[in-house]
Amino acid sequence: MSKALEDVKVLDFTRVFAGPFCTLQLADLGAEVIKVEIPGGGDAIRYDPPRTEGGEGGIFIILNRGKKSITLNISTKRGQEICKELVKKVDVVVENFSPRVMERLGLSYEELKKVNPGLIYASVSGFGHTGPYSARPSYDPIAQAMGGLMSVTGVEGGDPLLTGMPLGDYFPGLYSAISILAALHYRSNTGEGQYIDISMQDSVWATTAVTGLPQYFMAGEVPRRHGNRGQVYRAKDGHIIIAVGNVGQWNNFLRVIEREDLIGLEKYGSWNQRAQHVDELQPIIEGWTSARSVEEIVSMLSDAHLPCSAVPTFEQVVDDAHLLSRDMLIEVEQVISGKVKVPGSPLKLSKTPGNATTPAPFLGEHNQEIYCGLLGYSDQEIGKLADEGII
Repeated sequence: MSKALEDVKVLDFTRVFAGPFCTLQLADLGAEVIKVEIPGGGDAIRYDPPRTEGGEGGIFIILNRGKKSITLNISTKRGQEICKELVKKVDVVVENFSPRVMERLGLSYEELKKVNPGLIYASVSGFGHTGPYSARPSYDPIAQAMGGLMSVTGVEGGDPLLTGMPLGDYFPGLYSAISILAALHYRSNTGEGQYIDISMQDSVWATTAVTGLPQYFMAGEVPRRHGNRGQVYRAKDGHIIIAVGNVGQWNNFLRVIEREDLIGLEKYGSWNQRAQHVDELQPIIEGWTSARSVEEIVSMLSDAHLPCSAVPTFEQVVDDAHLLSRDMLIEVEQVISGKVKVPGSPLKLSKTPGNATTPAPFLGEHNQEIYCGLLGYSDQEIGKLADEGII
């Protein structure tokens, strides 16, 4: 089957979460992603627990499946020269070092575009390469805080909360991948490469602000933490999510719970209006849900074509029949560790779907393929570079 990005080569200097999540999307779409790692150590999370019996980090495998690994010490003059040779052969460079690190190494966009004028160079950092915070280090929790996400996450009156997964890493990873795809399209029309500057704070803020800004500037209200109120309700044997949106759905819901007397009340007419009166509605709705099982509620509301769901545990999601039917839990065959379960690709294109079935590489697995095949080095040259600690 054809791959959407099968003719695209990516030189990937990223590590940990945000950058590798970006290049993972490109690899799943068929790009040849050459992951550049530190000789002897590799990506900082390569061996982080939980580990396979073969000692490979589970999170590393998921974030780096389908990529090729080479080792290269870019802090050395020879390593920087080799890097520039590689840049001549690729379409995209992605890095998530702190700002100005690549500049100090002589590997900034301004330097690399001299050897490859059509280069697309994507940089992912905590606060971007401009602005008063640009030199600050950052990780997911800081991005969630500074991007405003923590200000609206949690229970009213309680402490601000981090999300259960590192969205401060994943959002910039996705925005980076989208930007790279846009830049590739632009280059196909103009022949021109460009520089991409993605900030973790920007990325979190861009998503948080979608609902927060209208409330702040148009309604004159500071967005608050509401926790689960207004969408999650207690049932006899668990919890249920009811996500009724428009007026028609609301009226149908009132009929199901036999509260037709509330139909037509203006203060409950829209989702925003109901959110303002959640203290009134919570006991009414929960009085109905608490007398029934989760299965009974889901059945009744689904029959009325109303959006609802149980709140499954992680174990239940892993075994979810619908996710499994869409190949969202698959196995890859790791050279060292054997079969490892990973999430499938959500990129369901009809002609060029995302492919998550290829394994993550072991450290330096593709040194010979890339240095000999792409750059034309001899085995003797590779051996000498290894002895010198360059690769």
